Amino acid sequence: MPPATSLSVPRRRRDEGDPATLSHAAPNDSRLLWLDVFRTVRAETERRAAPLSAEDQMVQSMADASPTKWHRAHTTWFFEQFLLVPHLAGYRVFDAQFAYLFNSYYVAAGPRHARPRRGLLTRPDCERVAAFRAHVDAGVERLLLASVEGPQLAEVLRILEIGLHHEQQHQELLLTDVLHALAQNPLAPAYAANWRVPRRPSSSDGSAALPSGIQRIGFEGDGYSFDNEGPPHPVLLQPACIGRALVTNAQWLDFMADGGYSTPSLWLSDGWAMVEAESWNAPGYWREVDGAWYAFTLGGLRPVDPDAAVVHVSYYEADAFARWAGKHLPTEAEWEVAARANQLDDAFGIVWQWTRSAYLPYPGYRAAAGALGEYNGKFMVNQMVLRGSSHATPAGHARASYRNFFYPAARWQFSGLRLLDYVA
Repeated sequence: MPPATSLSVPRRRRDEGDPATLSHAAPNDSRLLWLDVFRTVRAETERRAAPLSAEDQMVQSMADASPTKWHRAHTTWFFEQFLLVPHLAGYRVFDAQFAYLFNSYYVAAGPRHARPRRGLLTRPDCERVAAFRAHVDAGVERLLLASVEGPQLAEVLRILEIGLHHEQQHQELLLTDVLHALAQNPLAPAYAANWRVPRRPSSSDGSAALPSGIQRIGFEGDGYSFDNEGPPHPVLLQPACIGRALVTNAQWLDFMADGGYSTPSLWLSDGWAMVEAESWNAPGYWREVDGAWYAFTLGGLRPVDPDAAVVHVSYYEADAFARWAGKHLPTEAEWEVAARANQLDDAFGIVWQWTRSAYLPYPGYRAAAGALGEYNGKFMVNQMVLRGSSHATPAGHARASYRNFFYPAARWQFSGLRLLDYVA
């Protein structure tokens, strides 16, 4: 398999995200092109799972995480449930019980195994899951080469494209969940010993004047987007300066040395409750060894690099840091406008960046009908938006309008921050 360093995404234009390896296609596009894209995405999931043993693949270290084996099976069930069963004549379901085991949250699609108990699914084993993937892959290939035309083909390609981007989301989750699982092991085993976080020195220092007044955000134009990225709409931005660079470990160490984790006035009430309940005194996966700070990474335990972007911090921590620094987290609209104006170094490919925007629907948003309408809309409560992408995000899966979202206490994701200051 390719070395784990190939997970690092290449240099890209700061305002646009990833190169579009998942090409948006009209119904008359080449079926062979779609088949090649499908094979590429499916192979990337297996490449990421390849360093893991069967024991690694069944561990569920917390309720918010899922075993690798489950990710592999769930993404396969998605194609079977929403693409093959409705559209491939004569398709034979691989195992009727798998719909119960590997449905995630699609209530309209039927009952499902409880999420916190996914780690108890010792059966089916990894070989059976691999056979499931091969069976469904063969079905998708038959469907793409079948004689469907017109509106049916357009619908097939629409569901296929959603499924590909859905699988890419799980490819990133596979790594975040594996990292959390391996971090519970006292031996601190590496996912891949040659794994490295990409290092791209900032091309500029300081901050940039954010375009103010009435601006437009949300996805529009050609290409793929999730439904929560629209409709595009105007927003009113106040004059502000946004940090070009991400907050670094060195800056975070200053925050810690200045009592950042022991000063209640810096914290939101719920955040301070988490500090006390969880005994937070450093970012997630940091460990103090003989007076020096180390971070547990996919490459194992390594000294904290002061020049690297801080990662594995919660929204509560990001908000407290911003208050300590006398600044703010940007809103998601401020972040998107700055990214489109090419004002942000490392907007993509290093860490997801917390914003101070609650995850809510845009004006005029309506979820799609049916089970696929449950994809995003029903989670629009009690979560905060992150923007950009991380070094674990698959190539082709980032754009300026992308809205990631997590609960404010979450820090097992590859999450960091940048700062903003308003102009008086």
